[in-house]
Amino acid sequence: MTNASQETDIATAKVLLCVGNSMMGDDGAGPLLAQQLVDRPIYGWQVVDGGSAPETETVHIRDLAPELLVVVDATEMGLNPGEIRQVDPDCIGEMMLMSTHSMPLNYLIDDLRDAVAEVVMIGIQPDIVGFCYPMTAAVSQAVSALHRQLADGSWRQIPRLAAADECC
Repeated sequence: MTNASQETDIATAKVLLCVGNSMMGDDGAGPLLAQQLVDRPIYGWQVVDGGSAPETETVHIRDLAPELLVVVDATEMGLNPGEIRQVDPDCIGEMMLMSTHSMPLNYLIDDLRDAVAEVVMIGIQPDIVGFCYPMTAAVSQAVSALHRQLADGSWRQIPRLAAADECC
């Protein structure tokens, strides 16, 4: 759960907080993305592997003072495994999204709002979340697709949860 980026810029404009537990099957989507970014860095992105306790990285993220924070996590959204959606951070608590973390992500995001101009949550729909299960192919492929979208700048085109699914 440390800063995994190989690049350091004077001012970090974009930080990617990858969340999850790689020992819990598809919940390892975030750590897998963090590893892909270490192996194949994307210029302009600083990656922080938050693991299953991302709240331990809040001081580090505050020190980076990014303009944009993108939080990526396996998120139960009632979709097909591997589907990717932008999730309104204000709706996380109301949606009661499944979480394997010690603190719900909405608390973490709320805590960082005064230090970060924009926070975006990206969820990857898991299939199997269980101790010692392997990651499914659908989620692994989704992580690779998200890495490509971050690299080519098309990640903002990831659909938001359908209006019927939103809390607001």
